[in-house]
Amino acid sequence: MAIVGGGTAGWLAAGLIAARGNEVAAAPLEVTLIESPDVPTIGVGEGTWPTMRRTLQRIGIGEAEFLLACDAAFKQGSRFDGWVTGEPGDHYFHPFTAPVDGEPRDLVQAWSGRGGRAFAEAVSPQPRACALDLAPRQRAMPDYAGALNYAYHLDAGKLAELLRGHATQRLGVRHVRDHVVAVEAAPNGDIAAVRTRSSGDVAADLFLDCSGHAALLIGEHYGVPFVDRSRELFNDRALAVQVPVDNGSPIASQTNATAHSAGWIWDIGLPTRRGIGCVYSSLHADDEAAAATLEAYLRKAVPAVGVDRAAFRRLAFASGHRERFWERNCLAIGLSAGFLEPLEASAIVLIELSLDALLANFPRTRAAMALQAKRFDALFRYRWDRIVEFLKLHYVLSRRDEPYWRAHRDAASIPPRLAELLQVWRHQPPSRFDLPMVDEVFPAASYRYVLYGMGFPVPAEPAAASVSCAAVDAALRQVEQRGRALAASLPAHRAYLDALRDQGASRPSIATIC
Repeated sequence: MAIVGGGTAGWLAAGLIAARGNEVAAAPLEVTLIESPDVPTIGVGEGTWPTMRRTLQRIGIGEAEFLLACDAAFKQGSRFDGWVTGEPGDHYFHPFTAPVDGEPRDLVQAWSGRGGRAFAEAVSPQPRACALDLAPRQRAMPDYAGALNYAYHLDAGKLAELLRGHATQRLGVRHVRDHVVAVEAAPNGDIAAVRTRSSGDVAADLFLDCSGHAALLIGEHYGVPFVDRSRELFNDRALAVQVPVDNGSPIASQTNATAHSAGWIWDIGLPTRRGIGCVYSSLHADDEAAAATLEAYLRKAVPAVGVDRAAFRRLAFASGHRERFWERNCLAIGLSAGFLEPLEASAIVLIELSLDALLANFPRTRAAMALQAKRFDALFRYRWDRIVEFLKLHYVLSRRDEPYWRAHRDAASIPPRLAELLQVWRHQPPSRFDLPMVDEVFPAASYRYVLYGMGFPVPAEPAAASVSCAAVDAALRQVEQRGRALAASLPAHRAYLDALRDQGASRPSIATIC
């Protein structure tokens, strides 16, 4: 197998396939990764999903090693500020820990009847832990186990370095630092080999295109069309900056997403810095306006740090994905497959899900590859469509009155399936019947967090109500009790990571010795 491109996508692929591929392949797998020495990691994808814990464990990287090598912190969800009205006090939370058990209608009715508390705070203890800047686990817990569900914030460039060292030194991945200059086609239309500038041809039976936006194989060679989703998701620009933080300062346990007049601002806390960026639509704000918005946010959020607009890094992107992801013996993973704005950090999880699907259905023959490609394409077109709908949900529920936000509520920009579901949800909360896949990217619980966090009307209670008041009220009281217990027992996020760094300061990782 040959992987074209490094970065997060390429090295996650190399690590997972080298660690697990021989369990599913018909013959021993040899993994070669070809990486251009001149193409830096984009380094904006700093948020993961809880799936990353399992991925790292499967690759064979310990959690402490990962946290230290990648300047990583814990992520327990996302907080959204200013998305509904933009007025003071306008915020809601989308935590990673699912709501307390109960039928959706019963739970929503019980919550609305109690009054006073926001939906996420009432049905999950996680928002309270985040408000207190707590870690989701204690140091004595086994790797990748937690009192609350969690993911990570990280330095994407350092993650690629860690994965590279682990894959080449521990898993036997062959690393070719060279430029791909041509693609050699087989008579049947497959890719027979890729030609490099200095290292000759690299032949393989299966090629993974992890070449980023360049899409050297899936796009440039095969010409698989790009499906533009900008009619639904308008954002196509970002300004990013890294801001140092003081030793001992609190580390947020969630991504903070703050809405502005033509987009939103991400704010991600790491032990040594904060990554902050302004996402915007070039149809609704020019670069100067976006820079002024980001500067204003920085002056308010980190007043002790001087603002240097020259440090702002401008990124342009198109929201969309390939019409097909697996063409003959080429599978696109990562940015070569597509990209959507990082509102719910879907970029890295799509890499993980793609690799999971590949390994679970690994083709043992060329004939089987065509069948698996068809199945893969159907599954991931479904997943990309669901992600577009979920991201759009954050915009269509807003009541902000700027042109950008009004355009998002225009019926012509709303995916038809989402429009239908919004009608259904006026009468019943989102449930598994609306999102029937076993492995939905966003389950019904995530939709409920956004809907009721943004003030969507609670369905009227039916005449023959199914609410078991005593049981649901008891469950909601347990959420309050568990929140108090976690507040008393979990360490501060900063204290946890500082103690880890103090303990590991004299212990080199694979990334530092390779």
